[in-house]
Formats: sequence, C-alpha cells, structure tokens
Amino acid sequence: MTDVDGGTGRVDVRKTYKLSIGGAFPRSESGRSYEVRAADGRFLANAAAASRKDARDAVAAALKAQPSWAAATAYSRGQVLYRVAEMLEGRREQFVTEVADAEGLHVAGLGARGLDGAAASLVDAAIDRWVWYAGWSDKIAQVAGNANPVAGPYFNLSVPEPTGVVAVLAPQASSLLGLVSVVAPVIVSGNACVVLASQERPLPAITLSEVLATSDLPGGVVNILTGSTAEVSPWLASHEAVRAVDLAGAAPLPGQEASVDWGELERAAASTLTRVVRPAGRAPSSEAAEEPDWTAPPPGPARILQFTETKTVWHPKGR
Repeated sequence: MTDVDGGTGRVDVRKTYKLSIGGAFPRSESGRSYEVRAADGRFLANAAAASRKDARDAVAAALKAQPSWAAATAYSRGQVLYRVAEMLEGRREQFVTEVADAEGLHVAGLGARGLDGAAASLVDAAIDRWVWYAGWSDKIAQVAGNANPVAGPYFNLSVPEPTGVVAVLAPQASSLLGLVSVVAPVIVSGNACVVLASQERPLPAITLSEVLATSDLPGGVVNILTGSTAEVSPWLASHEAVRAVDLAGAAPLPGQEASVDWGELERAAASTLTRVVRPAGRAPSSEAAEEPDWTAPPPGPARILQFTETKTVWHPKGR
C-alpha cells in the first residue's frame, strides 16, 4: 500500500518486513503478509505472517545456536548484551517513533537527548532494562548457586544452567519494553529463544531484530516471528525441542477478546513436559479473579531463574 504526499505528489514506498530466523531475514514460507497500522489507523507497513513451517525453522535455528551460546563465558554474554544496548541507544529516535505510532503516544517535543515524551520514556526504560539484565550474566550463578554441606569428604555444588530453547509470546500491549522484558531474561543465562512479536504492534520487534543481527549476538540465539498469535503459538508450545514457553503475550490487548486459549497452550506444552510461565504468574483468564497484567513483566533475578535448571555435582576432596 502507498500514500501520496499532497505537497509533492510523491508516492511513499512502504516496507514489507520479513521474519528473523537464524540471523537471516527470510520471507514467510506461506508468502503471506498483513497490514500494520498505527494506533490512529494510519498504514505503516506490511509484516510477514509466519506459518507453522516458519515456527519449526525458527526452533531449529535456536536449537543449533543454543549450545555454543550457553558455552560462552558469563562475562562474554554480558558484554554481548551490553553491546546490544549500545546499539539500541544508537537507534533511539527510530524506536521512539515506532513506539509512539504503535501505542498511540504523542511525542511531546525535543528534549536534551532528542525526542521526548511518553514514548521516549518507554524506550529509555527498555534500554535501561536491557543493560540491567546484561549485568546479571556473571552474577546469577553466585545468587542461585550454592556449596551444599554434605556428610563426607566431598564438594557438593549446585549451579543454575540454561534450560535450552524457550518459546516466548511477547506482550501484546507493550511493543518494546514488554518485548525486552521477556527476551533479555531468557538469553542472559545461555538460552536461545523463538519470539512471537505483538500481533498488532510488531514494528519495534522487527527493528530490534535488525539491531541483534548487526550486534555480536550469534545468529539463532533470538529468532523473531510476526503474525497471528493464535495460529503460531500452539505449534511452538507443542514442539518437542522447546523446553519452556512464556505466555506473556497470551493476554489480548485491553478491550479485545482473547484469541489464545491459555489452557490449550498449557495442555500442548504438557505433552512434551515443557515448562510454562504464565503472565505475572496468574491463572488463565477463565479462572482469574482479576484482570491480567497487560504491560511488561517487572525485572528481577527470579525471572531469569524461571528459565534455568539447577545442576548438582559431587567432587571428592583432595588430601
């Protein structure tokens, strides 16, 4: 779709964004795309509509990338994630514009650091949160690990290890801060992930995929899909190579009917013993006593540990 500039008569060329799988940007296997519109209804771009095959390809890419990412030192992972934050800062103005369009936030004007307003505050919070999680890469083992007292001449050590490939449904309402809040805690400990972006607000996620592709993050550690949450999420939840699934994006946008059945996703995950993380730890909407949390999950080391497993080793003491 195109728009005509009334002043010059020039027809704007709108982008058709692709998926991000294994460090590359393929079109959807199905060839489908859908319109992305701003909160006020303006046409912004077209985005690829991922299919079941795309989801399987993304899981395969994550499965391939995860062992080497987990084998990197905690210090190295922290440095890589900090580099991503530096690049997010470099594209701050673009993110502010995209978040403002997606979430209907008015850009108030120009401040000391460029674009200002509610959208700028959200972008700054997303960058700061990414830095915050990057700092945990070489600390989480000290917080969650332990030397256990045992009766015998042995060292008994418990340490957290990454669980593997994690499927993430990004929050529907928070286009960037929510996305960062669910991706960063997954990968900081050495997991790889497949992320299904906000269905109606995917542009900040697509821009983040471009940042990741040009940073030091190995291809396949983060794979980003766009399209229908209801269509793609069951294939991710039931995939036998997925070891955990974050259902943050199963909650719909405020004022809209839920398109994803939480119970069905949990049942699909149970068939392969996949760990399930519910939005804010709450029950499915049919059982909840209060409204789901539409916004970004709050940061904390506990969120990192939701995607780790504790490994305990014994070693004889020397004389």
